[in-house]
Parts: sequence; structure tokens; C-alpha cells
Amino acid sequence: MKVLAGDLGGTKALLGIAEFAGNVPRFILTRRLASADFSGVDALLRQFCGEAADQLAGIDGACLAVAGPVSEDGRQARFTNLPWQAEAAVLEPLLGAPLTLANDFAAVAAGIATLPDEQRITLQPGDPLTDGVRLAIGAGTGLGMATIVMGGDTFRILPSEGGHVGFAPANEVQDAFAAFLRAGQGRATAERAISGMGLSTLYRFLAQRTSADLPDPLAAEDPSAAIGARALADPASLARRTVGMFAAMYGAFAGDMALTLMARGGVFLAGGVTQKLLPVLREGAFMDAFNAKLEHADLARKMPVYVATDPEIGLNGAAGLARMAFCQA
Repeated sequence: MKVLAGDLGGTKALLGIAEFAGNVPRFILTRRLASADFSGVDALLRQFCGEAADQLAGIDGACLAVAGPVSEDGRQARFTNLPWQAEAAVLEPLLGAPLTLANDFAAVAAGIATLPDEQRITLQPGDPLTDGVRLAIGAGTGLGMATIVMGGDTFRILPSEGGHVGFAPANEVQDAFAAFLRAGQGRATAERAISGMGLSTLYRFLAQRTSADLPDPLAAEDPSAAIGARALADPASLARRTVGMFAAMYGAFAGDMALTLMARGGVFLAGGVTQKLLPVLREGAFMDAFNAKLEHADLARKMPVYVATDPEIGLNGAAGLARMAFCQA
């Protein structure tokens, strides 16, 4: 069984060709491309297919995981943070194989459903239920979320745009940040606060509240990465204060979603920002906010919380979704 898989985000695109031995994909070729270098999905695939021409022969199907909502039949998708659209009928002739489209966090969820223990870091052991609902959630360029419903050796994935719910401030500073978001962007959503772009906006907001003469990581090519790097290097910096507040907001949101879904199977954190800020997430602010649920604090503490460490979990999950769609008929 051979499939083409893609994890197409607002910042980067991972593409690969994988063969399967059982349920585990083995990639024989992968490429990482910058999304900003292309005018759309078709241009991206043309370059990849040109580079991978020798490996494309004989693929049984393909799955592209897209950072945005996908139609129920998996044939059309619209990107949230790029002016791109994808239509399977247009892209299939480029691939020479059937194609299904999936939400990017549905692919992350597919990767998490089969994630080995050695590729997770435990933030809270909780009291897991083997067949309990699992929540995949993650801050990257945006804020993704999907639900995994386990049933023995099988699972079902429920895609979501839960990252676009309203942002729920937990204190006066966060209230002011929500007002800052509304003034600048029209709506204060979880994604606008808890994501790579949210981290940059939060830094700008906090910088305006201090009179100190501060260096500006917002001038960097990747502001969120610059803020994260400075935070880890200088515990006394505004960047570190920013990241600490970010971790608390992230934990509160993850805990709210975990309660909503009764995620007794575990909460799995993914996304580029999550992995880059892991040292801060392990310090306590994230889990303190996750568990700060008053009368439901005991329930929140029963929910295991993990960080998925596989940097290509979305690509692996997309390969798995392609196998499920085209190789098990």
C-alpha cells in the first residue's frame, strides 16, 4: 500500500509518500515547503510532484490535511489563514490518484490515536479511561482541535473549528487583552489569543502597558519564535512574562474544552508553538489554569494531559487517513 500525504498549514507544508506495513506508515520521501512561496495548493503540488515523480507511480490514494474547514464529503476545503482553496476534483489529475481532504487537526487526531507512549510527555497523569474520549488540541500558526472517539482497536475522528470560539478572559489583564483584540481585530476568539499570531499580539499588548525601552522581537521574520526564544533565554524579560500569560490562557482553554467533551481518554497537545514552549508549559501555569474549574476541579484533575512530541504527527495522520479512505475497501 502506497499513499501520498500532506499536512498543509498557514506557515509550512509537509508532503510525503509512504508505504504501509500494518498500520504504521514508512515514508520513503518527504519534503518541507514554505506555504508563503506558493500561490495555492495546485502550485505546491506541482512542485512536489515534479520532485517526487519517480516515487508517485503506484500510489493507491492521497490525503491532504488542510488548516481550515473541509466539506463533509472531503472534496473541498478553504484555508483559514491563507487565501487558498482546495478542490479534490482539480487536484486529482496532478496526482494521478484519488484524493480526500481533511481538516489538519483531524489528521493530528489520527496520528494521536496510534501515538506510541515514547512519543508523549505527561503533564498530568490523571485517571485515564481506555475507551474514553480523547481531545487533540494545539497552538501553531492557528489553534486547532479535534475529538477522537475510541472503541477498542478502532477510532472515529470528529473534526472541529473549536479554536474559533470566543476567548474567555480569566482575570483583569486578560479582560484588557480581550478588549485589545476586539479593538484591533473585531472579535476576541481563542485562536486570536492562543496561537503563534496570538503570542505576537499578546507581546504587543503587554509592551504598550510598560514604559520600559524594550527590544522588539516583532521585527523578526517569525515573531512568535523570536518571542519564545527570548523568553527561554531571559526569565526576567517581557517575552517571558508574555509566554507565562500565554501558557495560562492556553491551559484554561484546553481545560474548558476537555470538560466540554469529557475527555477522560486524555488531552493531547500538539502544534509548533506547543513544542517550542514546552519548558514553560511544564512549569505549572498551564496545568494550574487547566485545573482551575472550581466545583469541577477534581474532574479536571482526572483527565490525563500529554504533549505529543512527534513533529510530523499531522503528516503521519494524513497518511493514515489516506489508507483508511482508499486501501481498505
